[in-house]
Amino acid sequence: MNQTKINIVSLGCSKNLVDTELLMKQLDANQFQVGCDEENSDARTIIINTCGFIGDAKEESIDMILQYVEEKKAGRIDTLFVMGCLSERYRDDLVKEIPEVDHFFGKFEWQLIIKELNKDYKPDFKNFRMITTPKHFAYLKISEGCNRSCSYCAIPIITGKHVSRPMEDILEEARGLVKDGVKELLVIAQDLSYYGHDLYNESKLAELIQLLSEIDGLEWIKLHYAYPTQFPYGILKLMRENPKVCRYLDIALQHSSDNVLNLMRRGINREKTIELITKIREEVPGITLRTTMLVGHPGETEADMEDLMAFVSEMKFERLGVFPYSNEDDTYAAINYDDNIPLEIKESRKDDIMALQQGISRAVNEKRVGAELKVVIDRKDAEFYYGRTEFDSYEVDPEVLIPIKGADLKIGEFYTVKINDFEDYDLFGEVI
Repeated sequence: MNQTKINIVSLGCSKNLVDTELLMKQLDANQFQVGCDEENSDARTIIINTCGFIGDAKEESIDMILQYVEEKKAGRIDTLFVMGCLSERYRDDLVKEIPEVDHFFGKFEWQLIIKELNKDYKPDFKNFRMITTPKHFAYLKISEGCNRSCSYCAIPIITGKHVSRPMEDILEEARGLVKDGVKELLVIAQDLSYYGHDLYNESKLAELIQLLSEIDGLEWIKLHYAYPTQFPYGILKLMRENPKVCRYLDIALQHSSDNVLNLMRRGINREKTIELITKIREEVPGITLRTTMLVGHPGETEADMEDLMAFVSEMKFERLGVFPYSNEDDTYAAINYDDNIPLEIKESRKDDIMALQQGISRAVNEKRVGAELKVVIDRKDAEFYYGRTEFDSYEVDPEVLIPIKGADLKIGEFYTVKINDFEDYDLFGEVI
């Protein structure tokens, strides 16, 4: 067993992962050996970074905590800390229910872990991380929190109001990442659209992305989680004209029916949504749009579902995911609506949308056959190298598969690949 080694178990979204990586850097600077999600670790101290967004994520976090409680009871670990969103939201309950945990820290209290370990927080390293992704790309979080009031969402309850990071801090972090070998930045936030309004009284997303693109050695920038209202139109010119800014945008729309959008308190209607999508595609020819839909929200009718099916069929989003509604404590929906749509109906509606999207995705891929695309290689196995185009983000999107036989490629390098075959989601190609 290793007394100076710490293993961090990072659950939830990429924004959580950034917090894990910041903590790892601080631990490393304090002479700890630190790992992330290590199996069969001999670490005597475990830190679990939890997710508390929806029911399944909360259950996963609780199960993980209980698993390590058993490890502690068996004497295989000495210290168990819990941090993150679940701890932020339910700390009092968790302290009572799971007293075996040595300390619960809120989402924004991870720096206190250093003090609890009798070490000092190193302010000189505040914008530096130990990345856990493949070394050629990293997530870059530019803000925290959210000012929106969507009925179903617990994020503002957990994270509070939107807080933009100063541009100089973001740029310092980005330069450090690129210096360490990062070639692709996945820019993330709960709400990219609001970036800058709180610090600078206006949208600063386009200016920030332009400054990031000027970093030597950076090849790609991808944007994740824009909001449809107060959309930062200035980024569209960058996507169209700046080769480093990928023609890719993750923008969660959630629904198309005016009835459901109103119940969701989204601040937009069907007509305005279509106008926005149309403008984005006109301004950035060839852009790939990723979106998310939520089905089974209280008050959603069969007519609303038909509207959503027609909308997805008409818009033909290149990438689309669907989630069934989850009734979250203290949200507007949980307080004011009756969650009376059975789970099996929610799941059925989800399946219907995904079946429709499967055909759309296949048609999108078929049009790629014969194209020569820039591809970054992420990994390989015995048969294939697996890469991504500018139209695909890590883990959530399809991949390009290149046969190992006859190819000698390097992980993290970019190649021109000719697409010669396709499936519903993945593409196949060869380096030229």
